[in-house]
Amino acid sequence: MTTANHTGVSHTVFRLLGIPGLEDQHMWISIPFFISYVTALLGNSLLIFIILTKRSLHEPMYLFLCMLATTDLVLSTCIVPQALALFWFQAGEISLDRCITQVFFLSSTFMSESGILLVMAFDRYIAICYPLRYTTILTRTLIGRIGLFIFLRSYITVFPVIFLLKRLTFCKSNKLPNTACKHIVLAKISCDDIRVNIWYGFFVLMSTLVLDVLLIFISYVLILHAVFHMPSQEARHKALNTCGSHVCVIVLFYGPGIFSVLTQRFGRHIALYVHVLLANVYVLIPPMLNPIIYGIKTKQIQDQVVHMLFPKQK
Repeated sequence: MTTANHTGVSHTVFRLLGIPGLEDQHMWISIPFFISYVTALLGNSLLIFIILTKRSLHEPMYLFLCMLATTDLVLSTCIVPQALALFWFQAGEISLDRCITQVFFLSSTFMSESGILLVMAFDRYIAICYPLRYTTILTRTLIGRIGLFIFLRSYITVFPVIFLLKRLTFCKSNKLPNTACKHIVLAKISCDDIRVNIWYGFFVLMSTLVLDVLLIFISYVLILHAVFHMPSQEARHKALNTCGSHVCVIVLFYGPGIFSVLTQRFGRHIALYVHVLLANVYVLIPPMLNPIIYGIKTKQIQDQVVHMLFPKQK
């Protein structure tokens, strides 16, 4: 790909188009966006409050769950308020600096959530394979270091994207066919050679998300191997039940994302609005459903929620 000739004029203000082809349906589309965001805010905030205020829940599993809930809040806040402003008030203008900032936080938060899901798989492996050493292995100091490493890995990996976008000249157009700024969506409207952006995006995908999925898969192979060697059926059922919530969350997080990537790669004849809607699904659904899944399947959290809502009931 050769660098195209251009006038040197580079756009510094862009216009998000929302869902291309469905502009007349934006008001209706905003309803699920609004419901999912309110549910995510309430559910994850309640989860964080319960875990932080109840000493009985200051265990590794729940501390990792608190990290997941915090990340879900940031992830949904990165995109939904802006999308709602676009749908309701046609407030689609965004500066280049703000656009790149959104790319940075959206990408790094998505990677952080992937890292937390990997650590939660490791947590389940330790709990099932080494139950007597669970709390001695996963100390609070180690949990803090793991959390710091996850966030640093995400921020350091995504940081070069800022400079890869800053170097580009945006002279083709200032219209972005999406509800939010994305790395390659923004790069595609530049007049310059974006092969470095594409290859770095591929490197980030392989070194973080794909690696995380592979390690999660290995963790569950080891977990299943340990579970099916347990002597009693009751013990096997109890062990598998502790992994149920995590497996559901993994499917919700990676499933839509993988499907969206495959659709973009092989679905060239699929309408653009389908690609944009799919790209929003993995930002809307996990933050909304994660606290519900853990609330339903985790008895300790259930008990605390019931106690908060109905304090007079035993």
